[in-house]
Amino acid sequence: MAARSLGRGVGRLLGSLRGLSGQPARPLCRVSAPRRAASGPSGSAPAVAAASQPGSYPALSAQAAREPAAFWGPLARDTLLWDTPYHTVWDCDFSTGKIGWFLGGQLNVSVNCLDQHVRKSPESIALIWERDEPGTEVRITYRELLETTCRLANTLKRHGVCRGDCVAIYMPVSPLAVAAMLACARIGAVHTVIFAGFSAASLAGRINDAKCKVVITFNQGLRGGRVMELKKIVDEAVKHCPTVQHVLVAHRTDNKVHMGDLDIPLEQEMAKEDPVCAPESMGSEDVLFMLYTSGSTGMPKGIVHTQAGYLLYAALTHKLVFDHRPGDIFGCVADIGWITGHSYVVYGPLCNGATSVLFESTPVYPNAGRYWETVERLKINQFYGAPTAVRLLLKYGDAWVKKYDRSSLRTLGSVGEPINCEAWEWLHRVVGDSRCTLVDTWWQTETGGICIAPRPSEEGAEILPGMAMRPFFGIVPVLMDEKGSVVEGSNVSGALCISQAWPGMARTIYGDHQRFVDAYFKAYPGYYFTGDGAHRTEGGYYQITGRMDDVINISGHRLGTAEIEDAIADHPAVPESAVIGYPHDIKGEAAFAFIVVKDSAGDSDVVVQELKSMVATKIAKYAVPDEILVVKRLPKTRSGKVMRRLLRKIITSEAQELGDTTTLEDPSIITEILSAYQKCKDKQAAAK
Repeated sequence: MAARSLGRGVGRLLGSLRGLSGQPARPLCRVSAPRRAASGPSGSAPAVAAASQPGSYPALSAQAAREPAAFWGPLARDTLLWDTPYHTVWDCDFSTGKIGWFLGGQLNVSVNCLDQHVRKSPESIALIWERDEPGTEVRITYRELLETTCRLANTLKRHGVCRGDCVAIYMPVSPLAVAAMLACARIGAVHTVIFAGFSAASLAGRINDAKCKVVITFNQGLRGGRVMELKKIVDEAVKHCPTVQHVLVAHRTDNKVHMGDLDIPLEQEMAKEDPVCAPESMGSEDVLFMLYTSGSTGMPKGIVHTQAGYLLYAALTHKLVFDHRPGDIFGCVADIGWITGHSYVVYGPLCNGATSVLFESTPVYPNAGRYWETVERLKINQFYGAPTAVRLLLKYGDAWVKKYDRSSLRTLGSVGEPINCEAWEWLHRVVGDSRCTLVDTWWQTETGGICIAPRPSEEGAEILPGMAMRPFFGIVPVLMDEKGSVVEGSNVSGALCISQAWPGMARTIYGDHQRFVDAYFKAYPGYYFTGDGAHRTEGGYYQITGRMDDVINISGHRLGTAEIEDAIADHPAVPESAVIGYPHDIKGEAAFAFIVVKDSAGDSDVVVQELKSMVATKIAKYAVPDEILVVKRLPKTRSGKVMRRLLRKIITSEAQELGDTTTLEDPSIITEILSAYQKCKDKQAAAK
């Protein structure tokens, strides 16, 4: 299907949806959970909705911490549509990594996100697709999105996808990608959305780990005026994926692509299907989706999220953190390949019946005013983006912002990494005209939704620059010292842990529950360890200080240094490497690689260029180290462990404060590396 027909709305995308019935296949109803599952003070759900009222935030936070069942039970009953009521609100044990919420309950996520709104207001706008070219946005109604979702769900079923099967979605931000996620949810299949910037090797690794039966993709993608050859990447990947039976190919452009034996033209198949699909009734703890994230080892891990708890948490945080009100236009500019896109482009907003913006382009296409022109044209009320983009746009100056009317904005949000004070102040003062609430949110793929943010709070409560500040309801943070003891009081720092379970948290790592336990519950028994450090201020607020493990955050993309090292290790001329993260003005963090090259390797500059190409091919372009420094050897302890701490000190100009180096096998290596690093800097300076 050509790009021009795609532009007439998802409901018109197939040319035959208009006028067809999209009525739900079963009546919608709310069921009451047993009173013992929802016991506690009456009015908990309305109380949360009124969280900004004086005195309510501290009281609700205390109740959520003290009586989780009494707090979350009524909320789940009143917020979600259930087929079968749950009998137990929660059953969790951090010592074994057992997490269970709303046990015995059954529901369907797509019904909660679509059918209930179609019943009430079928022509209300679900999605505004802000396509790559400005001014070509497409509005999709809830009725159109439901019909498209049902057709896609029926297509999946016709091609052998059953309840519990896994489907890979390798698509950029688009209504059809959202429909693909919801179609999987409708039939009880598990989706894993894979960022459309990943290489064929990374794509294949994730498909194989998840044992995906079907891949859904586009012929090509468009971003920033450039064409992305998505189908070619999928073709290369599935050569190495024995579980893949079909590749469903939609069309974003008019360009033809090779169609092989596995390939099926998606729009043609969907046009044959009925726009009604009976939803599967899913258990609260059945798997909804997997999302791959980097860890401190070289292998990405498939984080598993389940149905009811995740949806409830995404919906509540969307509503309360951003002060979302009926009729608002919610603009989260994240890619759906990341958890931010799952929770705050798709599931949270749609569960709340909101209008969600899908942003296909980049912050600087066709110019640095793109975000703000979009805000003016679409009248966006909440804008949620990454500090990386803010830092980039800040350098273009204020004129690009002030050129456009941003009076519709009420809330600004920051996500993906800690935001520095300069960027925070610019976002608040210039973009928000010093009148918008700015929420610096902290959370993770593993947490499912926002855990610490300035809102909700008491009405008029202070917001401090560059600080996440307040735990969301049910999040009980603690700081731990190096001995594993809780750090009490104010103006203290430590490892950020959370002391009790919450509905949105991950349940396991796919296929490796022991890795889940080891990664999140072993370091501090009885607590969930976030991997981040934090500072608690005199006022009791939380400020995130960064990762405590070998994970770096490049432009909001979390990446294990071991992944880059594994890619580098495949080069025959490089026997050893060490990758660290270091501060970067735009990206927040960037990767710096130290490599040892064999004497027989020849020209080391050629090796460096080959390594950059290899990392881009094996992982993604954003993973390519900004700097690759050739050294004679790496600083190791007597037991052979590379002391990355010392390498980080060298490139951050802290070589005079190396700390304890007594465990170094040969201390003279520091002088060697410092000399090599200085020569590299001198060479770069001379080239400018």
